[in-house]
Amino acid sequence: MLAVAQEVEEALAAGRGTVALESTIISHGLPRPDNVEVARQIEAAVRETGAVPATIALVDGVVRVGLDDAGLEAIASREDVVKCSARDLPIAAARGATGATTVAATAQVAARAGIGLFATGGLGGVHRDARDTWDESADLVALARTPICVVCAGVKSILDVTATLERLETLGVGVAGYRTDRFPGFYLTDSGQDLAWRLESPEEVAAVLAARARLGLDGAALVIANPLPVAEQLDPALHERVLRDALEAAEREGVHGRDVTPFLLERFRDGTGGESLRANVRLVVANARLAGRIAVAAAGG
Repeated sequence: MLAVAQEVEEALAAGRGTVALESTIISHGLPRPDNVEVARQIEAAVRETGAVPATIALVDGVVRVGLDDAGLEAIASREDVVKCSARDLPIAAARGATGATTVAATAQVAARAGIGLFATGGLGGVHRDARDTWDESADLVALARTPICVVCAGVKSILDVTATLERLETLGVGVAGYRTDRFPGFYLTDSGQDLAWRLESPEEVAAVLAARARLGLDGAALVIANPLPVAEQLDPALHERVLRDALEAAEREGVHGRDVTPFLLERFRDGTGGESLRANVRLVVANARLAGRIAVAAAGG
């Protein structure tokens, strides 16, 4: 039920840098028909660095590590693509389903395949009403159990960033800013939260990963928080207004659980005239490029 593409298998065998990519952004995060082209842009950003991209998805019951054009098209265009976290994969695979993998599922499959780098847009985290609902993304627990390096633009700004950072600390997940002392806020360059650690180059990140392995402390993930440049972020005032309106709408319409994130992101897309979507594409491409550079550095390139 796990099929590694030949290009990915050969790269891993040769010790070349390889970067895992999630597929939920293709099926659920981007509008059709642009989503398949953006997926190719993300893979191209990894290739530009000399690394090999490995987009992960479930296609007709088989977990595929590395997708060809037909696989990307299937995830981007089929109507039966389900969103799969790690807990969903066994059920979906046994039923022969086609599914896009979340951060949690992608990280665990990538690690099992021997891939040490993973690029995504933003992590899931603790929801703003978690004190009452206990609503927390499975991404956090998965990262606590998975020895992988995740390059992201922080956590989605619709979440409780402070609480999410506290949970990552409790779970033993390392977090460092890439050329920043502040945790990014997905669409925003700065979430307002300080970071204890700052790393300046792909080589420095690779050195941290090597030290972690030598110390035997590679049981949990390392998160590299890579912010959008200030000039490319969403206007903070617009972000605050749209977020407030979206949260009020979610409460009014009784949206809860796993439906909250897609609901709020759709509100952001509409409320910002598509600018949030463009920012999303910019940040995930930038993260893929940085992950590729780290993967090459870690491989000794």
